[in-house]
This record gives sequence, structure tokens and C-alpha cells, in this order.
Amino acid sequence: MSEIRAITLFVRAATLGSLRRAAVDQGVSPQAASHAVMQLEKELGVRLFHRTTRKLSLTEEGLRLFDSVKPALAILSSALAEARRSKEDVGGLLRVSAPRALGLPVLWPFFEQFQQRYPNVQLEVQFNDQFTDLVTERADVGFRAGPPPSGGSIARRLLPIQLIVCASPEYIERNGAPRTIEELAQHRCTGFRRANTGKLAQWPFRIGDEIFYRDVPPAICVNDTDMETQAVLSGLGIGQLGSFNATAHIRSGRLVPLLTQHVVEHGAIYIYYGHRTEQSLRARTFIDFMIERMADNRNFFLEPPELRAARPPQRNRAVSSRRKSGAA
Repeated sequence: MSEIRAITLFVRAATLGSLRRAAVDQGVSPQAASHAVMQLEKELGVRLFHRTTRKLSLTEEGLRLFDSVKPALAILSSALAEARRSKEDVGGLLRVSAPRALGLPVLWPFFEQFQQRYPNVQLEVQFNDQFTDLVTERADVGFRAGPPPSGGSIARRLLPIQLIVCASPEYIERNGAPRTIEELAQHRCTGFRRANTGKLAQWPFRIGDEIFYRDVPPAICVNDTDMETQAVLSGLGIGQLGSFNATAHIRSGRLVPLLTQHVVEHGAIYIYYGHRTEQSLRARTFIDFMIERMADNRNFFLEPPELRAARPPQRNRAVSSRRKSGAA
């Protein structure tokens, strides 16, 4: 930065015709300004000014340097001013990365609210299921579902993720509800194939103080959590859904939670970002906006009393009698 300062003082001195005026213009002492220009001359190996007690004029070499660096210095000054303004104005490009699974059910409504409140921010959102390195991908803010992100980012936990076994009332009406984990084998179930690995996700269950994983053969398998939720809502089978997908449907009665004594808290939703001192105002504003609306937002998970209150529904008696008569 000392060379840039010296060149700036040189250009201002040539423009104003005085080192003293250039020093005042740049907020340094006349001695410091004179020393900086002399050091620049020493490094370049040429004299830049003819100096007298009353006059300061450019040498031939000084004039060539002045003509070369003045446009570049103007561009640099403009860029620095623009960077400073980005710390003061809530506007400009903001790059955000998030998993597809969180897009529609969790994040998008808040993105819409942010865009309506701050229309000068150009929100560029990349939905993908890979962990995004903010520096490599040139993103400002990221979201993650699962374990906390590593790699030097600052992470803030927003919401727990519960894995809840659910079915639609229509499915239960036709087929009854499992009362144990083992009884799931007698039912049609949905499956989720992970996009990043291609593997079928196991179903975790809490039994006592431990978590056990079970392979549940799917009657229908998808690689999109919104589609799996829709399959369960449509009565195609029983599914183990994330609480961010299931909670609203459970509270509205469109889904029924099953085996609630075995619900597992499987990681959390995090927002992560770089050091706040290095961020633009638009990034800091977005982070604060999302934390205020998402942190511990009970619209996206079930409270312990709700889980305790859930009871396995009984099979419809009429259906049971018809089955018994058919068997007879």
C-alpha cells in the first residue's frame, strides 16, 4: 500500500503544483509527502520533479509516469469508493447456497420477504446437495441441513431436524398403522435415495438411549424430499420425513405421526458465513434477517408434548370386519 500512497501523492502534487498542497489533500504531513515521493524516485531510479523553493514541475520521466498512472489511479479510487459504499448500502449482488430439500418448505418464503423488503439486493440462489465452500464458490452465505459445517466458516444453528414416521389418514384407514418398528415390514413404505451418493437412506430410530438404523424396503423411491412428502400425503405409503416437511401437515391433520417414541433428532439446519467484519452490509442484513425469522421457529418442528400426545391410530373397524369376513 506504500507504493500506492506514494503514487497518489505524486499525482496530487503534479496536479496541484505543490507537495505541501498534496500533503494537506491526502491528510499527511509535508515531510511525509516529500519522503514518499523521494522514495518513489529512488525505487524508479529517475527524478520525477524539478524542485525550486517556489516551483514544482515535472521532469520528462515524471510527465510520462503521470500520463500513465493517472487513469489507472482514477479507476482504483473509484473501485475503492464502490467497495466502501457496499458496506453502507443494502444493495448489490448477494450469492446464497442451500440444499434443495430446504428450498420450498423452509427458505423460499423468507427469501421472498427479504426481496420485498430490500429490492435493491440481487439475490442469486444456488440450490444443490453438496456442501458449498463459500470461498471456492464465491458465495456470501450458505445453509446446511445435518451436521455443522466445517472449514473455517462461522455457523449458527437455526432449527432441529426431527425424523418422523408419518402416514396419511387415508392410508391408515385402508391399511391400519404399525405399532412397532417390526410391523413396518407389513406396510408399503417410501424411500429416499441420496442425490450425492445414490444410496438408499436407512431409517434411524431411537430405542432407549441409542439410535439404530434399519433398512426399510421401499414400495416407491424418490431422490427429492418434497416428492417423498407428496407420496406420503397421497396415501402411497408410510414415510420417515424431516420435521421441516412434516410439521405443518401433522398439525393440519393431513399427516398422522407414528411410532413417536422412536423419533430421532437428526442434525439441524445451519446458516454459515465468513467473518462478519469482512462482509458487506447486504450480507450482514440478510444473515440477521434470516436468523430473526428462522431461529427456533416452531413452525418447523414438533414440541415434546406434541410427540408424547400422539397415539397410534386404530385400524378402522369397518375395514377390519370386511377383512375378517373376506378371510372367512
